[in-house]
Amino acid sequence: MTIETLIERRRLRRKVQRIAAALLPFDSDGRVAVKAFQSHLVATHHAGLMNAVNMDTGYVNYLNEAEKQDVLRWTRDALGKDVPFVAGAYIEDEPGDVIGLYRKQMDVIVGHGAIPILFQTRQLHGKPANEKAAIYQAACRGYSHVLAFELGPLFAPNGEIFDEETFQRLMDIPEIKGMKHSSLDRLVELERLALRDAHRPDFRIYTGNDLGINMIEYGSDYLLGLATFAPEKFAERDRLWETGDPAYYALSDALQYFGNVAFREPVPEAEILRDCARRLGFSKIGDL
Repeated sequence: MTIETLIERRRLRRKVQRIAAALLPFDSDGRVAVKAFQSHLVATHHAGLMNAVNMDTGYVNYLNEAEKQDVLRWTRDALGKDVPFVAGAYIEDEPGDVIGLYRKQMDVIVGHGAIPILFQTRQLHGKPANEKAAIYQAACRGYSHVLAFELGPLFAPNGEIFDEETFQRLMDIPEIKGMKHSSLDRLVELERLALRDAHRPDFRIYTGNDLGINMIEYGSDYLLGLATFAPEKFAERDRLWETGDPAYYALSDALQYFGNVAFREPVPEAEILRDCARRLGFSKIGDL
């Protein structure tokens, strides 16, 4: 892999499939700000992005089963009957068989008309590729559309970056239509894309790299927490890429600058946020 070969792999004017991992807002009294949440979902949909709920940005690891189902219900009520959305199937620390736990979560998600995405579990860490794939295959059997999730352990202890054999075996499962990749390593993601292109071209790789949002140039779609901050700006950036408009670069740079601030410690000062707002064309921080 060289810079020359990477440049050759860019896919100009590609239409991007875009998903925003919605933030779950809370009021000062500790209750979920349901109306604000639903309004944001609707705004994201109107901007042209699909919503993903009960993700890490939605604090899924802190929600109980009733709360996760509330989120699904609020989302369906906000978006209407036939609007698709993605929802996390999170089973960590739940007692029981992995396959049964996944299917229980997926039944609820599909029952709300959503697409399940399977969070990884520590119960499968260390297992060989064929055994992991067999568990995923059994869990997904009979569902029409499932997404997998490859989450770097720096984000959560239940995450892991799969080896190449595991990744390829998961691509062989017809119910799994794509995978979110969150290693924050461009080269690893590029290797995933190359393997996808050679093995199953219709399989979608959704970048989860908030520090490398231009991975769309190389064939990744996206499922990003950053996109929920400014969905209309992400939609505009994507349209610029699809139409070959060089204004793409300035907007992409501004969004990446925002991502570099938002996803690194320490918490940014107000002046930095104001600069982010200015670069994105907003009049004030509150518009972000």
